[in-house]
Amino acid sequence: MAKILLVEDNEMNRDMLSRRLTKRGHEVVIAVDGQAGVNMAGSEAPEVILLDMSLPVMDGWEAARVLKADEGTKSIPIIALTAHAMAGDRERCLEAGCEDYDTKPVEFKRLLGKIDALLG
Repeated sequence: MAKILLVEDNEMNRDMLSRRLTKRGHEVVIAVDGQAGVNMAGSEAPEVILLDMSLPVMDGWEAARVLKADEGTKSIPIIALTAHAMAGDRERCLEAGCEDYDTKPVEFKRLLGKIDALLG
C-alpha cells in the first residue's frame, strides 16, 4: 500500500480520513497547514498528497504551486480536497498543479478510486 500525506487543518476530517486510509493498509502522515505539508512532502516522500485547499499559514493553492515547482516533489500526485464546488474550482485546482480534485464532505469510496487511479 501507499504512503499518503494528508494536509488538513480540520481535526474531524483528519481523524476520519487517516483512520479509514490506515484501515485500508495505507501509511498516513499528517500536516495541519500548507507550509508543514510542503516541508513534509520533501522529507516524507509520499506517493500521493491529499491537500485541503483552505489551510492556515500557506493555503492549498500556493502549496500545490510550490510542490510542483520543486524538483524533489513535482512528480508526487496531488488530490485537492475542497468544500469549494463552484464552477471553475476544479479547473483552478488543476491549474495550481493538482492531478485531481474531490469535494467535501468526502465520499470515501470515490476518493479511494481516485487514489488508486493515481497510484496505477
